[in-house]
Amino acid sequence: MVSNTEIAVWTISALLAIGIGAGKYSKYKSRQKMVRDFANMDPEQREKLLSRLQPDMQMEIRQELMKRFRVKSDL
Repeated sequence: MVSNTEIAVWTISALLAIGIGAGKYSKYKSRQKMVRDFANMDPEQREKLLSRLQPDMQMEIRQELMKRFRVKSDL
């Protein structure tokens, strides 16, 4: 027999999982849009905007640009 407490716990767990998944998906989509935008920029503007980001994010975006678009950026 399933109690009301078990149903409540499973419902809350499912809602948390959906919320976490939706957050990760939106972060992934926005990161991909940012990489596409950087790929379309001229090199000077790209480097100017990249220099404003955090160092770990800079490296991730540069790696994605190289991997997906074969865009070289000055390091």
